[in-house]
Amino acid sequence: MDMNAWILSARKVGLIMGAIVIAFAAYFIGSYFWKGAMATSTAPTNGETRVINLVTGEFTAETADGDKIEAYRWDPGTIFVEKDEPFKLSIYGVNGKEHPFYIEGTDVKGVVQQGKETVVDLQFKEEGIYRLICTTHADIAANGPMIAYIVVD
Repeated sequence: MDMNAWILSARKVGLIMGAIVIAFAAYFIGSYFWKGAMATSTAPTNGETRVINLVTGEFTAETADGDKIEAYRWDPGTIFVEKDEPFKLSIYGVNGKEHPFYIEGTDVKGVVQQGKETVVDLQFKEEGIYRLICTTHADIAANGPMIAYIVVD
């Protein structure tokens, strides 16, 4: 039996054991310091209606020839809900003076104003993908499209 093979194997075992010890130490130290950590899920608690938060956002850039370009977006751009789930969509206006919107396939309409929160109560009876569309920024020519997707399963 080659002694170098044995030494190499012992080194590998030592490295693996060391990695395991470090992983356990990190877990227990993390558990100690972050006892008050809260889950980041938006799942409702105490039977309350789930609230999903969106904001208005703007991206700006300058092209190589010095032209300024910009685009407006809803953030996050996609949300997921269950069919028949009642929820509140809370949209806060950050960028842009106002964003009139509608949700395609529904009668829901509204306006999000900069510095203000707009809350819409929603519940979808049909599965599908519903688009939240800002009518001011509906296409590239108008610094869009500013569209978010509501995926209903």
